[in-house]
Amino acid sequence: MSLQGVILRGVGGFYYAMDQQGTVHTLRAQGKLRRERLKPKVGDHVELTPSAGEEHGWILAIQPRRNELTRPPVANIDVVCVVVAAATPEADLALADRLMVNARRAGIGVRMAVNKCDLNPGRAEEIVRQYRGADVSPIAVSAARGDGMDGLRAALAGKVHALAGQSGAGKSTLINALYGLNVETGGLSRKIERGRNTTRHCELIPVAGGGMVLDTPGFSLLETEVFDPVELKDSYPEFSPYEGQCYFQPCYHATEPKCAVRAAVAAGAIDSERHGRYVAMLEETRQRWRERYD
Repeated sequence: MSLQGVILRGVGGFYYAMDQQGTVHTLRAQGKLRRERLKPKVGDHVELTPSAGEEHGWILAIQPRRNELTRPPVANIDVVCVVVAAATPEADLALADRLMVNARRAGIGVRMAVNKCDLNPGRAEEIVRQYRGADVSPIAVSAARGDGMDGLRAALAGKVHALAGQSGAGKSTLINALYGLNVETGGLSRKIERGRNTTRHCELIPVAGGGMVLDTPGFSLLETEVFDPVELKDSYPEFSPYEGQCYFQPCYHATEPKCAVRAAVAAGAIDSERHGRYVAMLEETRQRWRERYD
């Protein structure tokens, strides 16, 4: 008898999948999956034969994935919540933008949490303001004090979601505060003010409300895939109201004259700092596109 389940974790060739009744099974992948070069990922929906006693079960088939990422190797994520800090470490908003682009290109929804808002409320509000047009519903939160946590919890309820961002921004602390878990946290290295990465493997954790949270390393190391630079603008929702209004078609919204997006930036309708980071990412994307066959 086969069952349906979702992979929660994979370690050393063994996979741990939860079936629809909430039972977790220890599994190995059948040889035919290896021959088909199908490697199971955390988040995969699978057909399985259950484990029995000390005998492991088998993954028989992997259902088609709605989306997937290569690093970290996860699948079927509903939402990536990008986390930055209003205090130490200084928010790496270029990384936040890159994470948003990567998630959107993979077909994953995006939210944003500005943690440690209690330590620097002004900076938290400034970051929230920059992303108000980016379709990420930015929210200032404090895992330590509880500010904004009910709103963030409601936004993620019932979804398979991941918290992503630079080390030290408080992702594990947020997970613990949101769900009463005990995910290991590392604090900050005072010497270099970078977080110690304490998470050892990808794991989906079922939480109240029917959703699951992904505890994972690697998101802060994510690299955007190589793609045609003209597609970058499609991952910036604040540009979409102006598409088709520029003098040049297609328009990269960078240095072109008579660009409706640049006019919106000048008028304050689009945040100038976020647009500046977009122009920098566009140049990087162009460079990588030129070098793609080197």
